[in-house]
Amino acid sequence: MYRVMQLPPDLDARELRRALWAHRIGHRITEDAEGQTLWLADPRQREELQRLLVRWQRGEPLMPKGRTSPLSALPTSSLLTPLRLAPVTAITLGLCLVVFAAMAVFGDRVIAALAIVPLGVINGSLAVGSLVEAVLAGQVWRLLSPAFLHFGWMHLIFNMLWLWYFGRQVEALQGSGRMLLILLAAGIGANLAQYAAGTVLFGGMSGVDFALLGYVWLMSRRVPGSGFFVPQMLVVFMLGWMVFTMTDMAGAVGFGNVANEAHLGGLVVGLALGWYYSGRARRQR
Repeated sequence: MYRVMQLPPDLDARELRRALWAHRIGHRITEDAEGQTLWLADPRQREELQRLLVRWQRGEPLMPKGRTSPLSALPTSSLLTPLRLAPVTAITLGLCLVVFAAMAVFGDRVIAALAIVPLGVINGSLAVGSLVEAVLAGQVWRLLSPAFLHFGWMHLIFNMLWLWYFGRQVEALQGSGRMLLILLAAGIGANLAQYAAGTVLFGGMSGVDFALLGYVWLMSRRVPGSGFFVPQMLVVFMLGWMVFTMTDMAGAVGFGNVANEAHLGGLVVGLALGWYYSGRARRQR
């Protein structure tokens, strides 16, 4: 990242940030004791950034033509702002919250309806259905729906944090269609990987999170001018966490019931998509 300028600590830079993402200018704004610092991901975009800064300081419109909508007139504090800026990410996050609340109210009925295979209790024993039979019967949602199940507050918060962090970046730089593709491919891929390992009762958005990590990391490394950015220490932490949960040590400290195959499956899907789209972006340069 390249330091551009220092902004006053009390300055509201949200309009500038939305415009920078709309113009596909990768950046970060950090805060310290001296104020806010604007950083640029690709130095080749410095001139374009400077032109936007001049227009911003003059109070001129910043959004590119064709990117405005009736929702753009909403105040920045509107609850609909996240939906406008990153609709797929926001809707996915909202669905996870709704499912989590429904689990608290309706209990196991929600899990049975959204698990990868039909579940039930017959004569006091757990009855497990077939995925193939369920899909052929029209229950296609089961291929994806386990990703929306979360079995505790920490499970939910952790997954939603990374979903929001990476998902907004993908939507801002490459659009909602790309984010939807990653969500579907990684969600289904991670669920099938976990199911293939012999598990039928699992859930969580972490497979998608690891896919987003792999995708954003490859885009940032192979196409530096794409605007994607992920701190290297975050990559080390998340990959280290995935490896740690695969060890016996994780079970000894209370983290043994983790969908490791889903994490790995999601990561593989994200890396595959990242390799394909970063390669396509390099050929178009």
